[in-house]
Amino acid sequence: MTDPTARASDTAGQIPEETAAADQMVDTAPPAADPAEAAAKEAAEYRDRWMRSLAEMENLRRRIEREVADARTYGIAAFARDVLAVADSMDRAMQALDAEIRDKVDQGVKALLDGVELTERELLKALEKHGVKKIDPKGQKFDPNFHQAMYEIPDPAVPAGTVVQVVQSGYKIGERVLRPAMVGISKGGPKAGPKDSSGTQADAPANDNADK
Repeated sequence: MTDPTARASDTAGQIPEETAAADQMVDTAPPAADPAEAAAKEAAEYRDRWMRSLAEMENLRRRIEREVADARTYGIAAFARDVLAVADSMDRAMQALDAEIRDKVDQGVKALLDGVELTERELLKALEKHGVKKIDPKGQKFDPNFHQAMYEIPDPAVPAGTVVQVVQSGYKIGERVLRPAMVGISKGGPKAGPKDSSGTQADAPANDNADK
């Protein structure tokens, strides 16, 4: 038969071991976070979010300003294209009457022609006031961004690719082309030669086909 006194003695001997294990568990627990460090980290996160929001709002403000400016500048593009038909009609009417014919007409007709010419100038001024400007490319180098070539004209005296005739005037609104100018360009003339080592433009070689 087991002695109760001995059992109690054995149980009492185990208590110090359990207490030591519990103390060891307490000692190995991670240390508590520093409140100041946690607050600083949280503040940095909030500041980063605030900076991102501020940048997004600034980009939005700039985009809205750009869209408003574009709407103010290009909002009349459709209306301006319709008005160009009137300007073209007046231009054709004035070109159909040269100076000799105008000198021969009576004073009444001449006054009427002067009125049409004045109306055309006022119309162009009104268009220019709203950012619509006439493109006058005659004598300039052909630029496909602003000109539309209708035909070529042989002319050995003019550098190839030069606008020598304007069939229909072009217009631009702001920095955009509202309507390209319809032009005739020269061919058969000299071309720009390559630059030499000093950066000076070399003379273009003679064009054997110029007289053909």
